[in-house]
Amino acid sequence: QVQLVESGGGLVQTGDSLRLSCAASEGPFSMYSAGWFRQAPGKEREFVSVISRSGDRTYYSDSVRSRFTISRDNAKNTMYLQMNNLNPGDTAVYYCAARCRGNYYLPGEHTCDFWGQGTQVTASS
Repeated sequence: QVQLVESGGGLVQTGDSLRLSCAASEGPFSMYSAGWFRQAPGKEREFVSVISRSGDRTYYSDSVRSRFTISRDNAKNTMYLQMNNLNPGDTAVYYCAARCRGNYYLPGEHTCDFWGQGTQVTASS
């Protein structure tokens, strides 16, 4: 089975930036759509962004659309999430996932076959 490992999380100040990486253990990573989800303390997991297999289509939640950018490098079996202008509302554990499908904007109406262990992102004011 494909294993996914996130990295790049950390503690930053409001307004700072971070870039998360998600490395797949086996390729070709281009076989899968992939994306990022996050879960804050006391809240349910929410959709952040998804990218198609070739990278030609991307999707973002309204709360991150103008600040985050998802990308992938299939030759390196790696996906990225560039996060700019972070604020305390972005504080959460961020999970990468692959082979996702469904309605990402509705909780419980989407599914992914492969998940990483998560990386903590904390933005303090």
